Amino acid sequence: MAGLLQALVGASEKAAHIARLCRREEPLFQLLVAEKTGADRNRRFLQDFKTLADVLIQEVIKHDLGQEFPELQGHIHGEESNEFRTGQGETVTVRVCATPGDTAALLLSVLEPERAAAELLAAAVHRAVVLEDAELAGVALSIPPQDLAIWIDPIDSTNEYIGGREDVAPVDGIAPAGLCSALVLVGAYDRRTGCPVLGVINEPFFRRDPLTRRWQGRYHWGVAYGDTRLCSLSPPPPRPAPCVVLSRAEGGPVRAALGPLCGDRLRFAAGAGYKMLCVILGLADAYVLSEGSTFAWDACAPHAILRALGGGMVALAGALRARRAGDTGAPPELVYNCPAEGAAGAERWANRGGLVAYAHPRHLEAVLAAL
Repeated sequence: MAGLLQALVGASEKAAHIARLCRREEPLFQLLVAEKTGADRNRRFLQDFKTLADVLIQEVIKHDLGQEFPELQGHIHGEESNEFRTGQGETVTVRVCATPGDTAALLLSVLEPERAAAELLAAAVHRAVVLEDAELAGVALSIPPQDLAIWIDPIDSTNEYIGGREDVAPVDGIAPAGLCSALVLVGAYDRRTGCPVLGVINEPFFRRDPLTRRWQGRYHWGVAYGDTRLCSLSPPPPRPAPCVVLSRAEGGPVRAALGPLCGDRLRFAAGAGYKMLCVILGLADAYVLSEGSTFAWDACAPHAILRALGGGMVALAGALRARRAGDTGAPPELVYNCPAEGAAGAERWANRGGLVAYAHPRHLEAVLAAL
């Protein structure tokens, strides 16, 4: 398990490097954000480079973890399909090949004629990652990888990643939008129970180096398995009354219900993973979402870290039904091995009925009571 934890962190670091590369290197940056016009415009290609960055990061994580832990192969899941349609209508299966040259050739079949972009990406895909983290290296755990499965969100908050805004001022530490909310999320769950047991959140765009102006990232990890609770962070201290972070799209009834509880401590931010991270870091005490607009890949990694810190994540609609029925017990946590019946595609893994991510059980109770 300790080796798997280090492998998840290493995979997230490689993913973060690719995400930064796409914004830093001119051949890739132009493909990411440029909008051609007239006869030069290839609508399909320009639309899909954003997807290619997601898909490539996902496939790199799947490849690296599967190579190191063969027992995980077939149990590493992500948001994106790796079937990619080129501007000529051909289908290419994006994958990591045996050599950088082979990977570059495959990517060029999608990116033609952008050879420099394909070669930059291939070099990053095959780059070795060395973790210099003594605390992580010292973690000793025992859980068979064959009991686990993985959810990956290669770039959570893709719109903020593409927009790339750096000028958004935080409010009490919480950025309402911007590049900082683009995250890499990798979570492991128990195949049998669906309970999240291990999570890694990587912030590729945590801060700029003041001298080089290059982006620097950071990562956080947590383990919650049996009686074991380990985390790279300390549990945040509880506030007397909770600060709650919401989506800007959250409806008026939820805002109105939480107003008396939170007062001026309602905050707004982009990206489901980023709002969950705000709870993990103690910038907020809870994240409330009333819609089923998040998915297993958004929640698995943050949920594991929250559990490691003594918090968790519950299905909002189910928790409210239980409260109305007089059930005062702890509401059930989200699980990650049960697709929704009757749903198709991504909706099979939607967190239907919304969710509450929380750092302290008493704040969860206060939020549920208010709602």
